[in-house]
Amino acid sequence: MAKESIKVGVLGFGVVGAGVVQTFQENAELIRRRVGVPVIIKSVADVDWARPRSVELAPDQRTDDAQAVIADPDIDIIIEAIGGVGIARDLVMAALEHGKHVVTSNKELIARHGEELFDVADRKSLDLSFEGSVGGGIPILRPLKESLAGDRIRRIMGIVNGTTNYILTKMTREGREYAEVLEEAQQRGYAEKPPTSDVEGHDAAYKICILASIAFRKTSFILSYSDCLIMNMVSP
Repeated sequence: MAKESIKVGVLGFGVVGAGVVQTFQENAELIRRRVGVPVIIKSVADVDWARPRSVELAPDQRTDDAQAVIADPDIDIIIEAIGGVGIARDLVMAALEHGKHVVTSNKELIARHGEELFDVADRKSLDLSFEGSVGGGIPILRPLKESLAGDRIRRIMGIVNGTTNYILTKMTREGREYAEVLEEAQQRGYAEKPPTSDVEGHDAAYKICILASIAFRKTSFILSYSDCLIMNMVSP
């Protein structure tokens, strides 16, 4: 029997989670036509509902119990928008064990724990989608996996961190000091506060792990995070 709708649970309602919900709200009819049935945000879990958001939710959509969202038998897909690898890893693992498909853009999670998560997803015949973890709106992971499946890729080169690209461009073209440009990048939303993951190379290393593992056709994330960080530091 065909489903009448697809129900989604979102874990985390910060910038990423709110953006996800907003996209579903603004494009509900377009998504319905393309999918064939309505895709409904049933529940959103967050630990702090006092913070103001630009996206409105009905009271029955809000909860502070992420485990309840994962265990809800009506929910088909879990979207992880928490970030990091602590609670996010545990919740994604729990979602897969509960038979939920998972979508995440958490590059650190995939780079550090991708192998174990994909093992569970494969065992459960579930999708673990992570297209947004590298490049954001730039389609790169799916083309690597599908469009270039018959090609032998020997090298991947590119700028994978927008924050450092912005900072270095400003310093080079305008002769400005690092601290000044970093502060500007933070004010404009290009850099996090603190910016450690970007400016110390961790963000790029996570992306290198993911790109290399897909491009070179390995069944697991063969490059350790430390290997990828070294590659990022020594690459020309």
